[in-house]
Amino acid sequence: MQGSVTVRMAAPADEIWRLISDITNTGKFSPETFAAEWLGGATEPAVGVKFRGNVDRNGWGLKYWTVCRIVACEPGREFAFTVLGPGGIEINTWRYWLEPAEGGTDVTESFQLHDSLPLRLYWLLAGRARGKTNADGMRETLERIKAVVE
Repeated sequence: MQGSVTVRMAAPADEIWRLISDITNTGKFSPETFAAEWLGGATEPAVGVKFRGNVDRNGWGLKYWTVCRIVACEPGREFAFTVLGPGGIEINTWRYWLEPAEGGTDVTESFQLHDSLPLRLYWLLAGRARGKTNADGMRETLERIKAVVE
């Protein structure tokens, strides 16, 4: 119930991290999340800060929004948030990990569904297709970021 994609970018980690962690940029990079906005008066990332992501699921018209909470925020190194469901239930954690590499930075985007019976059933029924969609989307997101930073 997880997956990841890594892309090497010829740019410093701090520059890449600033783009990723400013959630108002999300719509520029993600093929599914077309917009995001800070909540609760926040204007920058920090652990515990919440934001709303506006999603066009699979690009076929199912549009909705989710509340997310930042769970890791280490400049130049890591940015992660958890998608919250009804009642604040943790559904999925998305993470960006930045690692120095020859000629730049290896950027890994990953997702991990939280372990619950409904999510295990979902993954059993739709996991193969959704996993491929997520992998394709993560690669597209990272390639779009790469195009900006290089």
